[in-house]
Amino acid sequence: MPNYTLKINGELKSFSADEDTPLLWVLRDELNLVGTKFGCGIAQCGACTIHLNGIAMRSCQLKVSELDSEEITTIEGLSKEGDHPLQEAWKEVDVPQCGYCQAGQIMTAASFLKDNPSPSQEEIRQAMHGNLCRCASYNRIEKAVAIAAKKMS
Repeated sequence: MPNYTLKINGELKSFSADEDTPLLWVLRDELNLVGTKFGCGIAQCGACTIHLNGIAMRSCQLKVSELDSEEITTIEGLSKEGDHPLQEAWKEVDVPQCGYCQAGQIMTAASFLKDNPSPSQEEIRQAMHGNLCRCASYNRIEKAVAIAAKKMS
């Protein structure tokens, strides 16, 4: 089994894994970073969203053998104290019901707001469209993204 070293949340992490192992399972099973969730396994729901070089990506489809010098950020690395403006807005609006998809939602929103710090309501809706929420908290998610955008500007 090959050995890998990846920069995750600003730290070098070493582990062994088969070359076709999805990053999602390394994060959860090898590195105990369980904030990133398994949802569908086919990159359709967004529960496994992380940042790869600052861009929101689905970790269930990223093979560890294809990652080399990239910077990987999980929900645990978004803010050391859990006080990123998005995380604060999520609490303010009381977004989560079951909470399962929320890390992926926040990671998608963080990448989006980095590129579009003053989005319209429609731009927020389009950016978040690819993330599914089983509890249908979409209106609160969109509201929290808008609040965070204002806090971040």
